[in-house]
Amino acid sequence: MVKVAIAGGSGNVAREVIDRILAKGSHEIVILSRQIPRSTDNGNTKWVQVDYESKASLTRAFSDIDTVLSFLAIPDPSCMIRLQKNMIDAAIEAGVRRFSPSEWGSTVKSDMGIYGYKDEIRRYLAEVSEDGKRLEYCLFQPGFFTNYFGHPYSTAKHFSMSATYVDFENRRAILVDDGDYKISLTTVQDLAGVVTEALDYSGRWPTVGGFSGSEITLAELIRLGEEIRGPFQVEKVSSKDLRAGELKASWYPVVSHPSIPSDRSDEMSKMITTFFLRGVSEGGWNSSHEWNDRLPNYPFISAKEYLTTLWKGKP
Repeated sequence: MVKVAIAGGSGNVAREVIDRILAKGSHEIVILSRQIPRSTDNGNTKWVQVDYESKASLTRAFSDIDTVLSFLAIPDPSCMIRLQKNMIDAAIEAGVRRFSPSEWGSTVKSDMGIYGYKDEIRRYLAEVSEDGKRLEYCLFQPGFFTNYFGHPYSTAKHFSMSATYVDFENRRAILVDDGDYKISLTTVQDLAGVVTEALDYSGRWPTVGGFSGSEITLAELIRLGEEIRGPFQVEKVSSKDLRAGELKASWYPVVSHPSIPSDRSDEMSKMITTFFLRGVSEGGWNSSHEWNDRLPNYPFISAKEYLTTLWKGKP
């Protein structure tokens, strides 16, 4: 049993991971927070108040920690970079063995402006880790969460749902070019499962830690939606326009996320959809298979199984 520190532990994805780790009962969880809540969901976790702006505060919090998992989600990219660098420096100083930055989605080749902070943190980790001698780290990259295509229906306890560019509820979709771009789909439950298994993995963590429950093209996903739900209204946009920052579609999903201010929801939803679809066309959501290879017996839920079961009998 080791101690695992969770940064951003009150977030919706982090809470799914925490519950899964606790259910296995192999490790002790320490949740880092700027403020300790008056009440918590689970008495099996320890909450520690930290100042993410202070390397000294983080170093004290990491003094007996084996692994740090960061789920910080802050709209300001410069703030994200600064706070995560503080965590990395503190983890090295405190002797932390393993570290995972705030990834949990797109690949290293995503080239999405909204995720620019990830590129900087990846460079910084490579620079300071000295080929993993100072800090073993992994970029957990599951692709796109399958759960989103079940909106508004959820099968997860904490995960925050949001509509997407393939809208199963309203039977509509936005197709990029001819839709022959592969995307990796993984349920948030399987993300939590893989992270939990990774904590017990005896080998060295891969630096890039891609995995997926299914690999499917955008066109195939839309056909799956039509197989399950009936005909979709499909609008086609071009990757060339997306690279120019233009989304020429009559609609786009309203993206709901705790990190998005309500007064900027419409503006950011269009921007995020543009970047996400551009990422699809450039391979940014097609994960590698490092954890699939290292966990060959892990029972991933396929997109077809998940979505068929979820939408069965729904209006």
